[in-house]
Amino acid sequence: MITRQLASARVSDARLFGRVAVLLGGRSAEREISLMTGRAVLDALKRRGVDARAVDTKEDVLVKLMAGGFDRAWIALHGRGGEDGSIQGALQHLGIPFTGSGVLGSALAMDKLRTKMLLEGSGLSTPRYQVLSNSQDCERAVSEIGLPLIIKPANEGSSVGLSKVDTPDQLVPAWRAAAKLDDTVFAEQWISGDEYTAAVVGESVLPIIRIETDNSFYDYQAKYFSDDTRYFCPSGLSEPREDALGALAMRAFRAVDAAGWGRVDFLLDGDKALFLEVNTIPGMTSHSLVPMAAQAAGADFDELAWQILETSLDHSGSGASA
Repeated sequence: MITRQLASARVSDARLFGRVAVLLGGRSAEREISLMTGRAVLDALKRRGVDARAVDTKEDVLVKLMAGGFDRAWIALHGRGGEDGSIQGALQHLGIPFTGSGVLGSALAMDKLRTKMLLEGSGLSTPRYQVLSNSQDCERAVSEIGLPLIIKPANEGSSVGLSKVDTPDQLVPAWRAAAKLDDTVFAEQWISGDEYTAAVVGESVLPIIRIETDNSFYDYQAKYFSDDTRYFCPSGLSEPREDALGALAMRAFRAVDAAGWGRVDFLLDGDKALFLEVNTIPGMTSHSLVPMAAQAAGADFDELAWQILETSLDHSGSGASA
């Protein structure tokens, strides 16, 4: 299942892609990261001769798309409005093929709580959790799951709104802070095991990366800005173990109807893999994980951006024909 080298590109002539809209920015809490991802992708595609144009989706995105004469879209949006199926639905309605997952896969994977439910229903393990709607739920989470806990808004990405709770008095404030970002908040069992991520491109799982951080957990700062976060690829796992985990990661990816490309995050609690989430539009910045995995598989950033653009050719990924 693990691919030691990225598959060969299917398209050799950039003109076959036509005019490409690189959708970036938007209005979500992850706008800053989306701009970084989008600009990096835009530069990569231009270096490969693609007629790519930046389109900030913060304002009048449908007008821009209809007026731009675009043949397809490279979606570099993170968070709500870009990763949740809404822009995918708009593009599908306009008949513009796009990269990555379709409406259903995007919407499901964006919701971490529903993702956990789907993964459990598919026979995959996730950390124990408790939905938090009031202070009584917070008390129940402490008694039934125990401390420490991680508090998560269900529909934010890039660790936005996440906080670790070590003592009972921290839980209600953490829940209230997360509830300002999302109507659905849950507490999740804290797992002290190593964190891993598996990138998916096409039908292949790329080399798995092990992540270490000196922060309390792999938070927003550690993901995008810290130079102290440590990434290990090779992961240190045996080849058979990595292949087995790659197969499980692909099961998780498909369980939420994700397609094209993405990333699956999980923890190892002893020998047991506990899946956290599926990212349908991971970051593509200087600190991002998918480019690291692709490099280990023999592809530089420009080649990765090109091959992700190729996912817009797939009916299953875009819902529209190229």
